[in-house]
Amino acid sequence: MDYAAVLRMLLSGDPLRLRALNVVASLALPDCWIGAGFVRDAAWDHLHGHRATPITGDVDVLWYEAESFQVDRDRQIEQELCYRMPDLPWSVKNQARMHVRNGDRPYTSVADAMRHWPETATAVAARCKAPDSKAPDSIEINAPYGLDDLFGLRLRPTPAFRTGKLSIFEDRVSSKGWLERYPLLAARGREHSDRAA
Repeated sequence: MDYAAVLRMLLSGDPLRLRALNVVASLALPDCWIGAGFVRDAAWDHLHGHRATPITGDVDVLWYEAESFQVDRDRQIEQELCYRMPDLPWSVKNQARMHVRNGDRPYTSVADAMRHWPETATAVAARCKAPDSKAPDSIEINAPYGLDDLFGLRLRPTPAFRTGKLSIFEDRVSSKGWLERYPLLAARGREHSDRAA
């Protein structure tokens, strides 16, 4: 199955998510995507037969520019997004500086930064190729670990979190309430996360 095509269809068919993707595209930031729960939850809601649910948590805007390390720049972008779509809780982070917080080597791109996130199913992002896009094929998907775990409802740690950081992965699974909100993860996700650990 072409999971990327399914995901593009889900995102383009959700008016709020499509509008958010278009607003972010209009900023023309380098290597810029919306990731994490914004994308993951759209897939998990679909796989659980839920109607498109309101966006919960932050809308994580990821971009990469090695010369722009200032947190103030992220705040300016957040303010612009809040002005354009005040109904969403925007969170903007230049991934060129996030390695410092995470204790990793410097990241080289948004995709490289996502390789250092806790879960494979969360390490997924999307963007519109141009502002005012509406067709599914105008959406690009960035998934450094692929989409098999996301659509297979497998909740697994990324390689960086399988040993020394495994407790962070486990704490996130517990605190986020994913197993209660998405019960099919309980049947499939635990088995695979235990095996991966």
